[in-house]
Order: sequence, then C-alpha cells, then structure tokens
Amino acid sequence: MDKEQERQWNGKSRGGSFGYLFFVFSIKVFGIRFAYTVLAVVVFHFLFFAPKAVRAIWEYNRKRLGYGRMKSAVEVYRHFYVFGQTLIDRVALRAGLQRKYRFEFENYNRFIEVISNSGVVMMGAHVGCWDAGSVFFGKYGKKINIVMFDAEHERIKKVLEKSGCGTDYKIIAVNKGSVEAMVQIKVALNKGEYVCFNADRYVDRKATLAAEFLNGEVLLPDGPFRIVTRCRMPVFFYYAMRERKRTYRFIFIEAAPEEAGDEKKLAERYVATLERIVKTYPRQWFNFYRFWNVG
Repeated sequence: MDKEQERQWNGKSRGGSFGYLFFVFSIKVFGIRFAYTVLAVVVFHFLFFAPKAVRAIWEYNRKRLGYGRMKSAVEVYRHFYVFGQTLIDRVALRAGLQRKYRFEFENYNRFIEVISNSGVVMMGAHVGCWDAGSVFFGKYGKKINIVMFDAEHERIKKVLEKSGCGTDYKIIAVNKGSVEAMVQIKVALNKGEYVCFNADRYVDRKATLAAEFLNGEVLLPDGPFRIVTRCRMPVFFYYAMRERKRTYRFIFIEAAPEEAGDEKKLAERYVATLERIVKTYPRQWFNFYRFWNVG
C-alpha cells in the first residue's frame, strides 16, 4: 500500500463486529467496570495486529502534539484504551444504562431554542462519542438524521441488529455519485428535522478542500460544506466528549449566519473548533490512519 492509500479513509470505521458484540455480552452479563478491565488487555491486540493504526497515532502524538518518544509510546496505548471506552459507553447507553453516567452541556439551551423552530445542520468529526447524546434529546431524538457512507452504515446496522441495541435516529446513507441522499437531506430539513455530518473524512481525493490543522495540511471532504451552505439553515458544530468518572460533555457551537452561507468561512470555523476540541481532548482523536497530507 502506498502513502496516498494510507492517507485515504476506506469508508469504514475501526472496530470490528466481534469486538462490539463481545463488549455487549460483557456489559450485559458482568457490567461496565468488568468491560473496562477486559479492555485493558484487549488493547494489546491492536498494538500488535493493527500496525497502520498504531503508526498513525504514533505520528499524531509525535508530530502534531509534539510529545517525546517515551510519552508518545505510552500515549498510543492510552489512545486505544480511551477509544475502547467510548465503544463500551456507546453500547451501555444504548442498552439503557444512562444512570451509570453523568452529563454536562455547553450552549444546549440555545441549541434547543433553534431546533424548536427550524431545521438544523449539525457538523462534527470522528472525535469523542458523537452519538452518546442522542439518547438524551427526548422528543428531538426522532428528528435526528445521520449522514454516513453506505459501507459504514451497513456495518453499524448489522452490529446493532445482532446486539439488540436499537437507535432513535435515522440514517441517510451516501452512495458515491448518487443524488438520493441530497434529496433526503432536503426533505428532512424542510420538515424541521436536523441533519448531522462528520466532516473530517473523505473517500474521493478529487472532492476535497485543503485546510491547516494542528500545524499541518489536511484534506476535508468538500461535500458537507457545499451542501450545508446551500441549505440555508442554522448550523451548529457538535461534539460529545468523554471526561473522567464516566462523564460526557456535550458541546454545541453555533456558526454565524455569514459562516453558514459561505463554504470557505464555514470550513475555517469548523477547523478552528475541531482544533480547540482536539487540543483539549487529545486522546479522543479517532482517525486511525495517516490523516495529514504529508510526503
């Protein structure tokens, strides 16, 4: 595999079906604490059998965060462990164990005020646990539409069906070259629902825009920014970040109208908010491939 292929996401998220189902079983039978304990051992599997992911996180710690060799080595293990914790939390929350967690919110009242009167676009990234908050949106949960690539959608759907953990939100699956997703997005927004994009990964290098992120050039998919600016709807950047003692912080950052209507300004604001989040929660950067556009 050449360097360009290593930098390009393949449309599927890390974390196999067996891993999800194993933790579903562990949580239901032995509880969340036990699942965390088992995870501490499971992480070593990834360190030995996922070399490309390990190298990507090593480079992230060394080149983007500026850590030394020893600290970077330790952080690679911690990074995978935190990722595993978010997978366990996702399953636990879907299994109805919300009482085991604490939740804090930033700018939530403003977000609710806006979505009570209009369709809304939410933009996030593969950081934290983006769907942890969906179980707390109450009546608004049924208005959520998650836009994701078809390959990722099918894998997640199969895992959830096998585990018996359903979802309140709806999926808008994107197929390359298809306009069906765009129609569904427009219909959802016109109905006063809200549409969620993770705008940090691309599949087609030709459909990207360049940005400066953590002192390096990255490529972002231009589709979400192009679609959002044409929708003429309120835009929020949304992040659900894990903190200590099973606490999740849900962060809502509203884009200014002039940003929501301009593709370049929207991308700049998106990258600025994402960089702030990653610097605050460096172990919750969950792009396990060579994300930066370097030689």
